[in-house]
Amino acid sequence: MKVYIVYDSEGGHTEALAQAIAEGSRGVEGAEVYLRHINDADVYELPDMDAIIWGCPGHFGTISSGLKAWIDKLGYLWAQGKLIDKVGAVFCTTATTHGGVESTMLNLITPMLHQGMMIVGLPGNIPANALYGSYYGVGVTCPVEGSELLTQQGLELGMALGERVAQVARKFTKEQ
Repeated sequence: MKVYIVYDSEGGHTEALAQAIAEGSRGVEGAEVYLRHINDADVYELPDMDAIIWGCPGHFGTISSGLKAWIDKLGYLWAQGKLIDKVGAVFCTTATTHGGVESTMLNLITPMLHQGMMIVGLPGNIPANALYGSYYGVGVTCPVEGSELLTQQGLELGMALGERVAQVARKFTKEQ
């Protein structure tokens, strides 16, 4: 099954989270993972994917302008129903604890719902998500200063989301 991860990143934090998600997906047998920055992501590849994960830094509680511009290119896919029943998931990073992580993820989920995609989040029984995460996807607060791009918890959540999305996508591709 094919997993397409698209991200916007400015300071490297969101890219590091995207890489952790990709690593988690790659751990699932049969997963082919495509990791793309928005500048390299091709909307014409999406119909061939089984799962699509996108993420960005949260900008004032919403989607970064770079990822939003990329998402806005998906209108023809919507008109043709090309993403209906694809598995979808989202992720974001912010610099502050109350920087709009959940509102950014909800804004990221909305275009997926318009496309007819099936949203996968992280349930509370996943140990990395029990006390630190969110049910909407992965949203983490990143250290602003220092050499660490993501905390260990952030990396674990990213890997857990990638694994979960690939597992769900595998179930759906087996049924087809």
